[in-house]
Amino acid sequence: MTIIYHCLIELHDNLYYATREMGRLYETEAILHNYALCYALGLINSDSYRYFCSEQIPQYKEHLNPLNEQEIYVTPAQSIRHHSVLNTWKYANNNYHVEMEKTSKNIPSFGRVKEIAPESLFECFILTQKSLTFPKWIRLGKWMSKAEIKITEISNLKKHQEAIFTCSNPLNPLDIMFTNQIISYDVINMPPVSLIRNITMKGEYYYSDQFKDLKIPVKMKYTFQSN
Repeated sequence: MTIIYHCLIELHDNLYYATREMGRLYETEAILHNYALCYALGLINSDSYRYFCSEQIPQYKEHLNPLNEQEIYVTPAQSIRHHSVLNTWKYANNNYHVEMEKTSKNIPSFGRVKEIAPESLFECFILTQKSLTFPKWIRLGKWMSKAEIKITEISNLKKHQEAIFTCSNPLNPLDIMFTNQIISYDVINMPPVSLIRNITMKGEYYYSDQFKDLKIPVKMKYTFQSN
């Protein structure tokens, strides 16, 4: 029997990751990718990424396929409320152990980072065939920002037979395109896979009276682009 958990994520630090880079501006979108959430929630059973990475090559397929085998799936998280902050960083070139010579000019390197502020709140959903336990605190983003999570199991869960429906929550298109007929959507451009939301599709979906307008597609699983 499918269990769906509602997960609230409240930030306690500034959250940063480069959703997009526009010149010297590095912007963080108010969306948490489902790949990142799997790592943050401790669902990836691998020590190869925790403290040291011998090479900077993502291993999403190797890490996420075991979740498919266990029938565990995490949706991307959308913002319930959020605020952004803009920080500027800069540094100069420092040379050591060389003859000190007067330079004609000093050209600092600088950039601006748009981060998600503390007390911002996100929500996602976790589908599983067995009960799971979760930590109270997790780390997110480039700065390993601290966040508190609150988990609630959705009660009175029902499944609707195949029909045309609209899902407003963000989803990973690779994970639904083979089990649902996607009709229309809005794109959220972000690495490693762009997400979609406000999706009109045809297929089966879960719903519950506990969450008004919530419709979650059935049979979502992690799917990867072929090289």
